[in-house]
Amino acid sequence: MPTMQIGKTLTRNQTIPRALQWLWVSNWVGVVSAAAVAALAGLLVALSMPRGPATAQQALIVMVSGLAVGLAAGLAMRSRWAMLLAPVAHIIAVELGRIGAVGPTVDAVRLDEPYGILALILGRGFHGLVGLLPMMLGASLGVKLAVRLSGPASTSSPSTGRFRIVAGRISTAVVSVGLVALAVVIALPASTPPILGPDGKPLPGSIAELATVRLGGQDQAVMIRGHNTDKPVLLYLSGGPGQSDLPYARVLYGDLEQDFIVVGWDQRGTGKSYAALDPTTSLTLDQAVSDTLELTRYLIERFDEDKIYLMGESWGTTLGVLAVQRHPELYYAWIGSGQMVSQRETDRQLYIDVLDLAQRTGNKQLADKMNAYGEPPYADIPYANSFVMGQYDALYKPYTPPQAFIQRGTAANLGPWGILGSEYNLVERVNVLRGLLDMFTILYPQLQGIDFRRDVPRLEVPVYILDGQAELTSRRSLALEWADQLQAPIKRTFSFENAGHSVAFEQFEALHQILLETVLPETYAGR
Repeated sequence: MPTMQIGKTLTRNQTIPRALQWLWVSNWVGVVSAAAVAALAGLLVALSMPRGPATAQQALIVMVSGLAVGLAAGLAMRSRWAMLLAPVAHIIAVELGRIGAVGPTVDAVRLDEPYGILALILGRGFHGLVGLLPMMLGASLGVKLAVRLSGPASTSSPSTGRFRIVAGRISTAVVSVGLVALAVVIALPASTPPILGPDGKPLPGSIAELATVRLGGQDQAVMIRGHNTDKPVLLYLSGGPGQSDLPYARVLYGDLEQDFIVVGWDQRGTGKSYAALDPTTSLTLDQAVSDTLELTRYLIERFDEDKIYLMGESWGTTLGVLAVQRHPELYYAWIGSGQMVSQRETDRQLYIDVLDLAQRTGNKQLADKMNAYGEPPYADIPYANSFVMGQYDALYKPYTPPQAFIQRGTAANLGPWGILGSEYNLVERVNVLRGLLDMFTILYPQLQGIDFRRDVPRLEVPVYILDGQAELTSRRSLALEWADQLQAPIKRTFSFENAGHSVAFEQFEALHQILLETVLPETYAGR
């Protein structure tokens, strides 16, 4: 970094534009102007995208605007100190402008928690990559332009000057190429693979698309796949809250596409729909149910069906049961996998189970950590919940999922949380993880008052429960208790010894057979 010499006395030069002559009259005029431009841009970013860029378009806008702001700052200051001042002023303005934003990726930095570090990387880190790096490059280019117009602000020996010029050009070129490459990768669109026929070409009459549907006043992403658009519709609700399952649904429910139009949905604030998270005041349990019903009506109308099938996993079972309870006339049947009944009671039992695990294994550190969090519902969301989730492997009954599940999942190379799936562009891959943190933090506390044993004694549609015998006792016992007392026109439970929480995924072959041989014959009038 050069010494803090940020300008020189400007001699009158008729070839320099008057605006620049005014900026360069005093060093401090340039400093204040550079800081003001960067701060104003930061405030605009905070107001328009409080979580930083949440779409590819927003990311490209941030890159271009960052480059422009940096160029203006460097031109105003005529010093490489602009490469520091502009980003700092920008960051301060962004943080002040989004004080009301909620979620780990925008809250106070938590370096004491692994997920806090992840939140820092996904939120501020990603924003810095696409916004501040171009700003620093722009400032460097702005200084070079200012030097050309006004002459160098400082002198150095010829050999040192030549070295700095060459080194500066090389570093500028490397950063420029890197940013161009990043912009190209960001701009690459997401897609879902076509359904192929025996000849290796797209199957006539099939559907394989990523679409955007307006639900509750917010754009939300859906994936629709099927061999034949005349088949019944199956809407799958993923878990979380905050989880995106689009690539997993495409890979593991591929067989279902022969007999259903399979619809995956990134709910508000998750994955491809992460940008719909704000305003968070509208992200309520009631709105989530309303979004589900609105999407259901969209699918019924689009595919000219009387009703559709609804299937959920984990949090998706809470959402699905509430939707079915509210408007049973829209659904042929409910299929629950990893069925949730009472999040609060499950968390309470898990808390006891983890403390018991600590006592049995003599793990004082684990016991101290749980005692520090205190009994659920946890105040320290989502960090307490994520820590408890880290103990699941020690609490599960040992089991081995079917080889078909292991082989198909491995062959797909979807990466952690499915972020390598083709259904996501680069920004959406970041959003998959951001949604897990932010949406969970906002929505999970709203689930604490739910207990289906009390609130949902009856459903007016056939109910099919997929039970994993290796599931955590704190979840399975409640699911079986509710299923036993539930009243429904048809009620069946299918148990699997080699399945845990994600039964519909792990037992995707058995699920296909159950739907074909039991559910459709019992419920689908159009068969």
